Amino acid sequence: MRNTLFVVLFLASWLYACEPKDPNINDKGQDELSARATSTPIQQSEVEFDGTYYVPIYSDIYVGDNIPKELLAATLRLRNTSFVDTLFISTIDYYDTDGAIVRSFIDQQIAISPMATVNYVIDRDDNTGGPGAHFVVDIHARSPLVKPLVQAIMVGEYSNKAFAFESDGYLIPPKEKN
Repeated sequence: MRNTLFVVLFLASWLYACEPKDPNINDKGQDELSARATSTPIQQSEVEFDGTYYVPIYSDIYVGDNIPKELLAATLRLRNTSFVDTLFISTIDYYDTDGAIVRSFIDQQIAISPMATVNYVIDRDDNTGGPGAHFVVDIHARSPLVKPLVQAIMVGEYSNKAFAFESDGYLIPPKEKN
């Protein structure tokens, strides 16, 4: 009986350890973005930097005649390059190839501390965005001198080879408010 219990516990822990971890869950078991929600969001009267970034994501690429496309995992990376100023993110929206919003990732402002980075992964098997997927990210700060670094990193594999590449976010005019 004792050996059976040991074997059952061993197999259960082994199966749990083999379960893939969600890359968007931090060490405390919280969603990476939700964990950064701020209870003191920046007020419009305090905003000295206001930027909207377009970040291209490649959810798949064409690799050859026999396998027309290969799915890719994509990581949105938001870096605060300031030593002193906090960045406030009010929008992280994911769009598909046709320009329709697939999902909004935050419903309240999140804060990125000085010199901190936030990563958020779109899983390899999530092809809802299609080949022309992109993020739109709204960033605000109390200083006009901040220079956020907004990027996407795509990772994939084909045959016995792996590859990775990045795309930079581009500052675009903000979406007109109705």
